[in-house]
Amino acid sequence: MSWTVGAGGLLGAAYLGLVTGAVPVDLGVGRRSRPLGPQTVDIAAPRETVFDVVTRPYPGRTPRAMRGRLHVLERGSDLVLAEHFTPLAGGRLHAVTVETVRFTRPERIDFRLVRGPVPHVTESFVLEDSGAGTLLVYEGELGTDLWRLGQRWGDAVAARWEAAVAASLASVGAEAERRAAPRR
Repeated sequence: MSWTVGAGGLLGAAYLGLVTGAVPVDLGVGRRSRPLGPQTVDIAAPRETVFDVVTRPYPGRTPRAMRGRLHVLERGSDLVLAEHFTPLAGGRLHAVTVETVRFTRPERIDFRLVRGPVPHVTESFVLEDSGAGTLLVYEGELGTDLWRLGQRWGDAVAARWEAAVAASLASVGAEAERRAAPRR
């Protein structure tokens, strides 16, 4: 009986470590990839404004409102290394991902996972001028190991990942449109 409790505890700890990104697993066997997105948002603001809103927390001091979601570990002129925190289990836990973020002003922001709940993620925000504003297109790729088992894990992670991106894109759109609105 005690070995089953111990095994259950070990499995629970392994799952918790995997979900939160504390125990990243990159075995390099049975790699399967799946797309992330595309997600498209039409924003009534100039491309430069949208770019500034997306990149604002990275090059300088992280705004107080974002400190619980972002911690920049290293800053360069066009690249940062940053931890992103995503709440899980009603906010009792946080998934932590470490990503490089590369800026190509004003048309592109690229993300590459360094550490997280899966071994491989690349993403991009592409900003295109549209008649009345900016079309922001999000696309990416998520990869997992261990064939079908990893694929199932990747599908679960991707659902949360894309939901977090959708919330971020909505926030970016609202802030960019607020900044672009005529002052009274």
